[in-house]
Amino acid sequence: MEKYRIFQRLMESGVVVVMRKMTPEKVVSIVSGLKSAGITAVEITVEDNGGLEAIQTVKEHFNGEILIGAGTVLDGETAKEAINAGVDFIVTPVVSKSAIDVAKRYGCFIGVGAMTPTEILTAYEAGADLVKVFPADNLGPSYLKNVKGPLGHIPLMPTGGINLNNIGDYVKSGAVCVGVGGALYNYDTEEEIAAAARKFVEEYQKAKMNVE
Repeated sequence: MEKYRIFQRLMESGVVVVMRKMTPEKVVSIVSGLKSAGITAVEITVEDNGGLEAIQTVKEHFNGEILIGAGTVLDGETAKEAINAGVDFIVTPVVSKSAIDVAKRYGCFIGVGAMTPTEILTAYEAGADLVKVFPADNLGPSYLKNVKGPLGHIPLMPTGGINLNNIGDYVKSGAVCVGVGGALYNYDTEEEIAAAARKFVEEYQKAKMNVE
């Protein structure tokens, strides 16, 4: 899938769910709940083999209906493994030159983790398609707004500590989408996951309408 279309789909979803410690056994019901609420992009972390297996399971089960990313990619080798598993995009928590180089070589969309303005610009100039501002909860929405002043050409996705009370502030401060973790899937049933996710989608869309 071309990078422009992936970027558009990430913005359409608005909320990108960062899923840790996933297994093939539990990932389908979680993603089904998220999808029913209107979330169509997930980032499954690959710090262990279960993550790659979960990615392949989602890919096979949802057949392109869900945009699938690999998260916590720290190096080029892991980036290559994720690409081989069929991911639509890669996300790193840090500025990893080797991961960026591999993503560029294979034409894979990559979001690169950065915190300071220097890191953000470095990531973008190295080839990041999107910069993941992380950890966002240590910085806050006003930080994102201030960074967007001189770096307004760089698309930013704050991740870490995003909740129903601040998601709107991040969107109004310039976020093109937001990364949200366990607050969206640490529930017992698919219905509970869908209900929680729907609230996040509503808050995101409400804020987006006010920005536009």
